Amino acid sequence: MDANAVSLLAIFERKMRAEIPLFQRQYVWSQEQQWEPLWEDISRKFMESIEGRQDAPVHFLGAMVLDQKQTPVTHVEKRQVIDGQQRLTTFQLFLAAFRDFCRENECIELAMECEGFTENKGMLADPAVDRFKVWPTLVDREQFANVLLSGSRAELERRHPIVWRKYARKPEPRPRMVQAYLFFHDQLREFFIGSAEEPPIGTDFPLSTRLLDCFQALKNLLRVVTIDLQQGDDAQVIFETLNARGEPLLPADLLRNYIFLRAARAGHDQENLYHTYWQPFDDEFWRVEVKQGRLIRPRSDLFMQHFLASQLEEDIPVKHLFVEYRNWIERRRPFQNVEEELQTLARHGRNFRRILEPTPGDTVYHLAVFLEAFDIRTAYPLLLLMMDSDISPMEWGAITEVLESYLLRRSVCGYNTKNYNRVFLQLTKNLRRNGVTSASLIQQLAQQTGESAVWPSDTAFRDAWMRHPAYDLGNAKLVHILGRINLSFANGWNEPLVFQQQPSIEHLMPQKWIDNWPLWDGSQGMEFLEALQAPDGDARAAATERRNRMVQTFGNLTILMQGLNSSQSNLGWMEKRPVMMANSLLPINQGLNAVQEWDEDAIETRGADLYMRAARIWSDPATFAARLRGAQAAE
Repeated sequence: MDANAVSLLAIFERKMRAEIPLFQRQYVWSQEQQWEPLWEDISRKFMESIEGRQDAPVHFLGAMVLDQKQTPVTHVEKRQVIDGQQRLTTFQLFLAAFRDFCRENECIELAMECEGFTENKGMLADPAVDRFKVWPTLVDREQFANVLLSGSRAELERRHPIVWRKYARKPEPRPRMVQAYLFFHDQLREFFIGSAEEPPIGTDFPLSTRLLDCFQALKNLLRVVTIDLQQGDDAQVIFETLNARGEPLLPADLLRNYIFLRAARAGHDQENLYHTYWQPFDDEFWRVEVKQGRLIRPRSDLFMQHFLASQLEEDIPVKHLFVEYRNWIERRRPFQNVEEELQTLARHGRNFRRILEPTPGDTVYHLAVFLEAFDIRTAYPLLLLMMDSDISPMEWGAITEVLESYLLRRSVCGYNTKNYNRVFLQLTKNLRRNGVTSASLIQQLAQQTGESAVWPSDTAFRDAWMRHPAYDLGNAKLVHILGRINLSFANGWNEPLVFQQQPSIEHLMPQKWIDNWPLWDGSQGMEFLEALQAPDGDARAAATERRNRMVQTFGNLTILMQGLNSSQSNLGWMEKRPVMMANSLLPINQGLNAVQEWDEDAIETRGADLYMRAARIWSDPATFAARLRGAQAAE
């Protein structure tokens, strides 16, 4: 057999048809498991190309095994796909989406260029079949041909419209290949066009230039390994060998081998270097697997990922870790020797462990606890920079306040976190150049715009606080928020409250309120189906809907050190209040003793009071900027 690394588009450049045997399984790739990771790989190379990164390494998208078949002289060359048919098919679906996106945005020449990689041109013995670069299994051919030949998203959607069955809550799924095309088309539109709230990358350049740059990235920076079988090669044996379930080396293993191999070549004492710097990484702590996004990885891999992201100021997927690290060492030469490299890794490793195992009294403690409660790990590269800088405890406290305000306000407002990687890496880059100070941080965050990055004002924060379903934030976030507010009742301090045991979140008016909590006019609330079927303008239905909404807001939530059982929790207010007070001496709850009736007005009043305290604890950007100006004037 003959193995070669070739560019993604080189496979489709020649006049050839890759035929998937009928006995192979049909197309099964899905969005979460395969399309999204593939798009992450492609979009990352697109981003590097638009940003002009000249030293970006090529990325391998996998391997495929092809078996050449004898074809008559007048026919298109044919290869049988032994392994990699899902990947090969998906590439064609992506290219069709890219081609049509170019055409829709008046990049006609580029669209025609792309067409050369999705269709065979010229004289064809059997045009109905030979025109395709890939020919799927029988069951998939119709949908594949529709995707490749429709010529536009609109036409494909016309051929495969959304179908609703009677009484169904969701439409019937479109064919899987059509879904894949629509997914990639959506991603291309978001990447190149963006939205009013989130502009695309590289807006300084026209769309046609960006599309051409990215097409070049497809040709030059994305590669696959093609294995061409020769006469006498057993296709089945090779297929089984490629798909054997061996135990793969983790990125941290590869990096350790790479570092110590270079140490040996440089004549360093490997044992001494290992005991001095690397041995702590072999502690059981680093082998513990933790979840990050959809991946579950050992802590050692996540440390190396965040460390490298902090150094390169770029997003580094775990699966690219070894290649990116080696590229960084060999092209940028950031260290004079291997020992300096290991010293740096050991120092940052100790700091990373301080983040994952925060200790009271450590400067990073409060911020690390907050980030864990709010499940935000994309800030770790910034934290590693901060911990490696000479920052006073007072400055640490100020930076913690700023970051917590920014992230907590966004969480309460329900803003998404999908661009946090970009936000925090840009902060890392700017603070490294301008100085790691709270003043610089405030300036950078206050300039953020769009729902994916803006620092919410008091107006937006108050509206979300009073109206949004706060209970959806989850227990960890609510305990942190209400715990901090609890301390403002006790002494006005803004230090986080450390609970010996995790408190529970309690709805003052229970979620199941209908039996014991009549509406304002004494009538009983409606169950879901009854309210759904009520005529428009029905007062009881409107009152029920309003109460159901307010029950989930901050004004109706509190923390108890010992949770109530369901029968106690669902009692009417006069019966529930003494039971609840007996289970909690927290200051946040003491004022409830004087409340004789708990209804929508009481929830609104308490929500407004809690908001005023929250706004003082987690100030808005204008307040932070005013404080900064005052401090600068005082100096």
